[in-house]
Amino acid sequence: MILLSFDIEEFDMPFEYGRDIDFTDQIDISRRGTSIILDILREQSVKATFFCTATFALNDPDTIRRMIADGHEVASHGYYHSDFKPEHLLSSRKVLEEITGEEVAGFRMARMMPVDEKEIAKAGYVYNTSLNPTYLPGRYNNFSKPRTCFMKEGVLQIPASVTPLIRFPLFWLAFHNLPGWIYRGFCKWALAKDGYLNLYFHPWEFTELNDKARFNFPGYVSRNSGEKMAERMRALIGWMKKEGYEFGTFKEFIARREEG
Repeated sequence: MILLSFDIEEFDMPFEYGRDIDFTDQIDISRRGTSIILDILREQSVKATFFCTATFALNDPDTIRRMIADGHEVASHGYYHSDFKPEHLLSSRKVLEEITGEEVAGFRMARMMPVDEKEIAKAGYVYNTSLNPTYLPGRYNNFSKPRTCFMKEGVLQIPASVTPLIRFPLFWLAFHNLPGWIYRGFCKWALAKDGYLNLYFHPWEFTELNDKARFNFPGYVSRNSGEKMAERMRALIGWMKKEGYEFGTFKEFIARREEG
């Protein structure tokens, strides 16, 4: 099963590169990118999971409601994208459930940072997908962690997908920078080994990020953003459908596991 997911947040990434960005612009850029994603998924008749911060949801509830109306799953990405306290686990879930009218079962920590599993269980989540089981200098050092699903503190852990053996990450940066045929080959390798693929992206990737003066992003971040990203996503989904792969939300994936 293909688990496409998108982290919907206030666009605070320019702060990491020494640039200020107004909060209104943060929300607007994420809103525009999310609209593009939803249009692509509707065109392709594909369902996905959206990990949303409560801050974004409160500032754009109509977009959150569209996700539900289109048959997607909404899960928590915390209350704020740049600030975390354990109490945000429960408060963000309650905000999202009030807006969507549906149970929020999953959580993903901002920037895939570590989070106390006991606190996640206490907040009532069924699954957590905050682990990127690879090594990236200055960000992750998770070679010792399981590469595929496992239980911890009563919560199902669903790590982001990496290739077998070398654990090459298949997250958004790889998608932007690898030639398409290599990325597809890595996806096929992981799928054959694991039986599922957990990929994550962001709405701002679907907007133009090459304005160096405004964002100061290095080329590996801004490459193939905007319309090029939309084209690449359509091509990836089209290839996956042609290969006969099934798409589903995290809730559907868990239900399938429990049935099997």
